[in-house]
Amino acid sequence: MKLTKPAAAPVAEADIRASDADRDRIAEILREALAEGRLDPEEHAERIDTVYRAKTMGELEPVIRDLPAAGGAGTKPVGTGAYAYEPGAPAPDQNLVAIFSASVRKGRWQVPARINVVAIFGSVEIDLTEAVFPQQQVQINVTSIFGNVEIRVPENVTLRSSGSGVLGNFEIHTNEAEDADAPQLLVNGYAVLGNVEARPKRGAWVGDLRDRLREEQWERHTRMHADRRERRDRFRKGLGG
Repeated sequence: MKLTKPAAAPVAEADIRASDADRDRIAEILREALAEGRLDPEEHAERIDTVYRAKTMGELEPVIRDLPAAGGAGTKPVGTGAYAYEPGAPAPDQNLVAIFSASVRKGRWQVPARINVVAIFGSVEIDLTEAVFPQQQVQINVTSIFGNVEIRVPENVTLRSSGSGVLGNFEIHTNEAEDADAPQLLVNGYAVLGNVEARPKRGAWVGDLRDRLREEQWERHTRMHADRRERRDRFRKGLGG
């Protein structure tokens, strides 16, 4: 009677050797978690260390177990592409007041859902072309009395108005974004013997900015991680010497 050799037991998934592609995939999930604020830089650096030391799939899985991308759990951002709005408590209203003075808000900043603007014999400038939009709907309430208010927005957002001028100018260059998920700005209010103007700035795009911010943030934390690893290696060499 011929004896057959029993078949080898299948290798458990957790024991399968991890490939470079597997490690890179997990690293990308961690990068997204860092950009979304789910991980702080210290946690991110520790998990990246674990990823590139891992030999098996079972060692990789715990690194992303508590992240939405790992199994679809948790709340995913609403929107696609550049916008990816995050749920959560809204940012407090922002008030910009210029009475016989000037007020400017520009650069990189997170736009709240509501901005209240008052210009009385003063000037207010709001530049949203480098801003980040945590939510889709933004309302700007403007009161201009013998004042001047200028608002600049990226060209790929929706810009609408329900304001009016009383012996003044309330000029909103309305724009409808092609993408239904794009930020939507509504400018309300009135101008009494004053001026209110809002228009898109050609060449400024929300998507370009968000991509640039993520790339810069990733590069910054990559450098920090490399510096930390270099200090650790120097420390280990010192102990060995």
